[in-house]
Amino acid sequence: MERPSRPASSSPIPAGIRSDEAFRIALIGMPGSGKSTIGKAASARLGLAYVDVDQEIEQRIGSSVRSFFERHGEPAFRDLETEVLRDLLAGRPCLIATGGGAVLREENRHVLRSRALCVYLEASSRLLWSRLRRDRRRPLLQFEDAEQRLRAMTAERAPLYRQTAPIVIETDGFSFNGVVDELVARVTAKSDQ
Repeated sequence: MERPSRPASSSPIPAGIRSDEAFRIALIGMPGSGKSTIGKAASARLGLAYVDVDQEIEQRIGSSVRSFFERHGEPAFRDLETEVLRDLLAGRPCLIATGGGAVLREENRHVLRSRALCVYLEASSRLLWSRLRRDRRRPLLQFEDAEQRLRAMTAERAPLYRQTAPIVIETDGFSFNGVVDELVARVTAKSDQ
């Protein structure tokens, strides 16, 4: 179902947010849920800078997330992810696309809830698999049983996403523009409260 487009915001900070507040939005959700593509479009509409946490990590380490994972392991990656999240959420107004596993740590969930308006882009395992089945960049999906692993990860993480984000947007069955419109409308409405 296509929703009507809303006009682009003329201000970098949505109505209802004090001008001295650093307004930050954090998109959370599974890999393949659309955080990066939706985030870029929504940030432009809201007049906010866009930051991808995984890209920020790659800039800091000078290599891909996958190669860092392979060399140093998941715990070291999660430590770095926490550091980057804290830095980004202490800075300027922006829209942040987090990594899918950012919610696995309570510390990250706390900083996300306290320093940003979190939006969970919810997608079914079926939709995620259709988007990710040929992906070779994501280290946690480079296994023979990748589809089953994706289902298990979705089941484990969904409750954490829901407890972190006051806004949940279901993406199955909606167009790209429909999801962007919904996100902009819901964030603007929330900031007006």
